[in-house]
Amino acid sequence: MKKVILSTVVAALLAGSNLLASEATKATSNKAVSEAKAKIEKENKEVKIFKEAVDAVALTNKVIEELNNGKKDEAVKTLEKAIGKLEVVMAAPNAPALIPIDSGVEIYTFTGSLKDIQTALITAKALLKENKVQEARRILDTLRSEIVLKTVNLPLASYPSALKLAAKFLHENRVDEAKNILAQALMTFVTVEVVTPIPLLQAQALIAKAEKLAKENKKDKALDNLKVAKEDLKIAEALGYTSESDTTYKMLEDSIEKIEKEIKGENKPGKLFEELKNKLEEFKEKAVKIFKK
Repeated sequence: MKKVILSTVVAALLAGSNLLASEATKATSNKAVSEAKAKIEKENKEVKIFKEAVDAVALTNKVIEELNNGKKDEAVKTLEKAIGKLEVVMAAPNAPALIPIDSGVEIYTFTGSLKDIQTALITAKALLKENKVQEARRILDTLRSEIVLKTVNLPLASYPSALKLAAKFLHENRVDEAKNILAQALMTFVTVEVVTPIPLLQAQALIAKAEKLAKENKKDKALDNLKVAKEDLKIAEALGYTSESDTTYKMLEDSIEKIEKEIKGENKPGKLFEELKNKLEEFKEKAVKIFKK
């Protein structure tokens, strides 16, 4: 089942908005996020869901239900069907180790300022010192601004083996052990999350817009876009979005400041823009994280 979840997660503490952003820069940022969301939603639609694996999971749940109702003979037949479904998957050429059975896109939008993040972190740390873990967690959960492509996968290396072991137990009339094995198998799904930080997307779009405005000699507007782009990078850093790139947030900020100086003067910052865009693209690509859990 494919799904798209749009979630604005902002606590009352973080209800402020970026005061630096004008309506024009907000429009540029929103467009960048919309385009990225559309791209990732397209990727979500292209995730190949294995129907046989989905059916096998549904049948596994049915087996447990039948066993709970004392219908052992029916459960054995249902379990055989589930094993057969997975044998079809395993017989496929180049069958992956993780078989997608569900996927979706989740969007978490942080609308606060850099100061809001700093305040939230101070509050969360204070709560943790008092061992108020759940209160701290609720605050920390708001500190994310990202688009997540999430895929739930059946592990082909272990799930079919678990079903076969459960079948063996049932043939030996070891019903409780069979139920335990099946319950454990349903807990072995692997969730893979591909996380794309929104502030980096926004900074990238604002820098591209600033370049266009600078070429049109609209210096003030170009500088406005660069100012908000710097703030987005600071927010990305404060939210903990790291990158494997050799480029650092400090280097990106220094590059923007060099461009600002050129725009304020008489020189043309074309080459500097190109270098910055290349650095930020590499930084963003290597900031996209893949988590398995």
